[in-house]
Amino acid sequence: MDVKRRDVLKGAAATTAAVAVGSAAIIAPTPSYAQKVDAAKKWVDDEFQPSTLSKDEQMAEMEWFIKASAPFSGMEVSTVSEILSVHDYESKVLTKAFADITGIKVNHELMNEGLLVSKIAVEIASGKPIYDFWMNDSDHIGTHPRFNDIIDGSLTDFMNGDAKDITSPTLDLKDFIGIDFATYVDGKIYGLPDQQFANLYWFRYDWFQRPDIKAGFKAKYGYDLGVPVNWSAYEDIADYFTNEVKQIDGEKVYGHMDYGKKDPSLGWRFTDAWLSMAGNGDKGLPNGKPVDEWGIRLENGRPVGASLSRGGDANGPAAVYALTKFVEWLKKYAPPEASGMDFLEAGAVPGQGHIAQQVFWYSAFTHASTVPTLPVMNPDGTPKWRMAPSPHGAYWKEGMKLGYQDVGLWTLLKFAPREKVKAGWIYAQFCTAKTVTLKKSLVSLHLIRESDIWADAMTQMAPKVGGLVEFYRSPARKLWTPTGVNVPDYPRMAQVWWQNVSKAISGEQTPQEAMDGLAHDMDSIMERLEKSGVQGDRGPKMNEPKDPEYWYEQAIKDGNTAPQRKLANEKPQGVTVDYDELLKTWKAQLPAPKKT
Repeated sequence: MDVKRRDVLKGAAATTAAVAVGSAAIIAPTPSYAQKVDAAKKWVDDEFQPSTLSKDEQMAEMEWFIKASAPFSGMEVSTVSEILSVHDYESKVLTKAFADITGIKVNHELMNEGLLVSKIAVEIASGKPIYDFWMNDSDHIGTHPRFNDIIDGSLTDFMNGDAKDITSPTLDLKDFIGIDFATYVDGKIYGLPDQQFANLYWFRYDWFQRPDIKAGFKAKYGYDLGVPVNWSAYEDIADYFTNEVKQIDGEKVYGHMDYGKKDPSLGWRFTDAWLSMAGNGDKGLPNGKPVDEWGIRLENGRPVGASLSRGGDANGPAAVYALTKFVEWLKKYAPPEASGMDFLEAGAVPGQGHIAQQVFWYSAFTHASTVPTLPVMNPDGTPKWRMAPSPHGAYWKEGMKLGYQDVGLWTLLKFAPREKVKAGWIYAQFCTAKTVTLKKSLVSLHLIRESDIWADAMTQMAPKVGGLVEFYRSPARKLWTPTGVNVPDYPRMAQVWWQNVSKAISGEQTPQEAMDGLAHDMDSIMERLEKSGVQGDRGPKMNEPKDPEYWYEQAIKDGNTAPQRKLANEKPQGVTVDYDELLKTWKAQLPAPKKT
């Protein structure tokens, strides 16, 4: 049924809903209350197992959804998310369950993230709805509050106001491990976490355990082969497998994998915290203060510049070092075809069996890398690979973030008809309900709830997913965070990253020239935002340019780490740690698991 975005007429009969379309009303049959209860029971019994809730508790939660959704039953709403396994499950399975249980049809579309980010930017700029609600990364946490584009100002205000009666009493916001990343400096929540994955170090555990390979590495570099703690060790391992080991089981092997195609996804490789791993920005969690890992300085809640001359760090020595190493490793140690690959193309390559390690690998690919027929899997269903914390660069200091964690938020913009947004809010809660999330996490390997992380089912799955469960149960996960509040316009500013860093990869510019261009372009966007006044007193207020020496000295005076002067030695001694010992260390630091 082609239903335009119009408010649903309240007070419809239990089995029908009147939806306004122009001046006419279309009557769509919907299930009765009894049919919805029967459907819920079937879904709970057949699909939503296991769960951290008992079946009685699941049914109680589902009955709440049936009652809360009654005014919207028969409505059709639209949403969009990027192409990930978790959203594939939602679009194919949860939309059907939701329709059976609530009578609300959700058209859940999947698309490339670059296109999605462009579309949401168009909706924000035009004020005209493209979708009724969105799945949008928390990387926009500095964007939405400044553009004041969320319904009722924030999700917190919406939940406490107009949506109070349709906000689930079992939502349990504190159980979401990504809720801090959905929170702005005003303490309010701007989206509901639905999916989460981290960029972690990936390596062939079986190769690293081979006595001949271990002995050869120790003889050449003077220290043990293991999980690299710093970039020096990572580089040594990359060189060793590429140029010393060369072949394993008759096949050419490489010590590194990445991607370098001039494409929006190249920008994610950098905005998704490549610079933070190098040591760009300041100490502080979830993001550096006052300078974040994008190199943007924030003063009194307002961005003041990204360039070194304005107190930023986007083109400082740490950032240039980060890009230099990216280009060097891609060309020296990765398969030749990697330079022409994008995010999706490169993601499957480690699973093909000829890559020794990857400095940061999206754990979103875990599910695809555990297919039993892959050469990186053992006959018993356990992987030959493991994931571990990513190594850090020469500029990194204790107290800095160490990598990126992607958190997708159900985002309710204010432009679609309110009743459509409210129906979307019920779907968002359904996709994140405790009845559903443990099964969804087991299927997609996106973990979003603390209670699910400690579930028995997750313990049983752990040996088959190469360290993912151990990582999320460890204190280390708190060092992996999304883009933060310093970025005032994520859609536009993310674009200039790939456009600039690609010039260094192609050899068109030096890394310094490319990062100078990036810093200039980010400053230009922020200057336009300041002049427009569209973001008010939350928007940029740019610093006047000064000699970089002023900012180097100021950082020392203030006890900050950004910007840092160029180091005399950017390749200190390599340091590694034994993977099995690392797991023991994590477990020794773990708090007692939460009772569910």
